[in-house]
Amino acid sequence: MCGIIGVVAASPVNQLLYDGLQVLQHRGQDAAGIATSKDGRFFMHKGPGLVRDVFRTRHMRNLEGNWGIGHVRYPTAGSACNPAEAQPFYVNSPFGLLLAHNGNLTNAEELKREIFVSDLRHINTNSDSEVLLNVLAHELQAAANGFKLDAEAAFRAVANVHRRCRGAYAAVVMIAGFGLLAFRDPYGIRPLVIGRNDTDEAHEWMVASESVALDVIGFRMIRDVAPGEAIVIDMQGNFRSRQCAQQTMQAPCMFEYVYLARPDSVIDGISVYESRVKMGEFLADRLRRTQPHLDVDVVIPIPDSSRPAAMEMAHRLGLPYREGFVKNRYIGRTFIMPGQAVRKKSVRQKLNTIPQEFKGKKVLLVDDSIVRGTTSREIVNMAREAGALKVYLASAAPPVRHANVYGIDMPTRTELIAAGRSEREICHEIGADGLIYQDLEDLKAAVRSVNPAIGAFETSCFDGCYVTGDITDEYLFGVENLRGQAGAAGDDPDDAQLDLNLVASGDN
Repeated sequence: MCGIIGVVAASPVNQLLYDGLQVLQHRGQDAAGIATSKDGRFFMHKGPGLVRDVFRTRHMRNLEGNWGIGHVRYPTAGSACNPAEAQPFYVNSPFGLLLAHNGNLTNAEELKREIFVSDLRHINTNSDSEVLLNVLAHELQAAANGFKLDAEAAFRAVANVHRRCRGAYAAVVMIAGFGLLAFRDPYGIRPLVIGRNDTDEAHEWMVASESVALDVIGFRMIRDVAPGEAIVIDMQGNFRSRQCAQQTMQAPCMFEYVYLARPDSVIDGISVYESRVKMGEFLADRLRRTQPHLDVDVVIPIPDSSRPAAMEMAHRLGLPYREGFVKNRYIGRTFIMPGQAVRKKSVRQKLNTIPQEFKGKKVLLVDDSIVRGTTSREIVNMAREAGALKVYLASAAPPVRHANVYGIDMPTRTELIAAGRSEREICHEIGADGLIYQDLEDLKAAVRSVNPAIGAFETSCFDGCYVTGDITDEYLFGVENLRGQAGAAGDDPDDAQLDLNLVASGDN
């Protein structure tokens, strides 16, 4: 779940790209990069770390030009850290291309073989984003037929990318002497939105992973990029779009609404905040229906993503809502930190209790989801140590029982606490006095109620149904092997630094 952004403006874009990446930082904390262009030249700076740490004044001054792209990187399972896998990626043939990608190609290994044997191209890293870039480069060269590239050729190239690539992908691409190209996979799994700012000089355009990036910079959101659609914005600000996939299905990733996206974003016409409020409404009804005997004194959210659901649960159940945890905002999100040892250690660095909100009370803790269970177990223990008489836990999402292959860091079933366990067994594992999960159909209904036009969602981590239709047991076994090898190093306390530096074979 990386964050991507692309801007074509009437004035220098370095600050716009920086500001946009700052508000997309939650989508990736491993690395950041910006590329711009002026007078036919590309300028780029990228490196490991947060946006604020990667870029200094000298770097910003060197990022010249009125159009460019940016990326914040989130690693999933894979190999040892390689700074070369920070994005954007560059190839100089044809035309000169820079690409930033959010997603995961499920047929990356097959494509690598094709690229080497048939396309006669070379891959330098383990990143599937570099694979995507080289597939696009080959198809652009074929579509242009050796002549100057135009929008029609670009659309033909993206159509062939859709034909060859499988999985989830949203991408922004700079093409030297041509302009900005952006496209989204035929299932619309990963988000991509379009915004515009009208000046006296020209229309300025932006594409980004979330609408919040548009808001902060002052662009007006126009719409989402449709599944399978490609857009072309030339350096004069002229905008063209085309549906490039033969078959499409709008199935946005449900975890964007549950956890990944910022609450102030709108994705595929669905307010993330409003969808989380609805999750709380449906979960409260389920609690009342299935566990009416539960004696609760207070509802407390586990910051931050669960707050809207917790507030609505408290309201609907007629219970007090209280803030019982204080979050240290200088600690990274534990969900995207690889390795159980580091994750467990970071929980108490990240959260601290307000004892008076727990002492002598029966508390209902509300979380957005329960993935590995490590964080939940620690938080339940913290509530007890603060004096809670009973600790119940509610999850705004259903049990996570299956691997995600579309760009979220939960690839091995052995790491998922709900895999192979009943809710009673999960409750025992995390040490709670009671546990309630959202029903999957209720979750779909909650999010769909905000935008009834969305008929399907990508929910494979809950139900094991992979919308792209190409995921086999053999593929899942291979992914789990990669993740297991990485996790084995991270679980050793002596390898804590290595664990922090693990990166992805899929840049998500």
